[in-house]
Amino acid sequence: MCRITAAGKEAAVARFLQEFPSASRAASDHPELRGCDDIAWTDFPECPAGVPALLRGLLDPVAAREAERVLCIVLMDSPFSMGPAMPAALPFLLRLAADPAMPVRAELVEVLLVVAELSHPVDGGSEQAIRFLGSDRDHPERALCRAVFAEHADLVRGLLDDPTLPDGLIPPDERRSLLTVATP
Repeated sequence: MCRITAAGKEAAVARFLQEFPSASRAASDHPELRGCDDIAWTDFPECPAGVPALLRGLLDPVAAREAERVLCIVLMDSPFSMGPAMPAALPFLLRLAADPAMPVRAELVEVLLVVAELSHPVDGGSEQAIRFLGSDRDHPERALCRAVFAEHADLVRGLLDDPTLPDGLIPPDERRSLLTVATP
């Protein structure tokens, strides 16, 4: 399966910082990002230090699309596997997605839908599911993300009821998936 390496993640962040140097310094005092600089991002396996710069880049209308793309590279280990830093980033993503002024709000909601789906427990009796997604024991980020969704259930419900989001952005199945992970 395609796996994004630590070197690939570092290179993607370096390219972003080179292309958008002011984005990483902007919005350092934004309320939804308080505490993102206090997290030791490099303590997470294969996670570069540039996560706060990418989160701030989401607020910059010029850099937002690229910041979202690179952030997905950094926080995902593969298309079907979250990286260990996802639970730490998830509160920031939820708060930013709740802000109607976010330049890439719809894209962040789509990221949250993917994270919600990947946070569901894997059926331990299904060899195919375990082979494809790995066991829950090997992926503690699933349970940690469910805990973050549950802790921020008010934001999740707010997103689901938000009339400013484009119609059809959250299909019924994904709506149920998001509600399931946000319910303790």
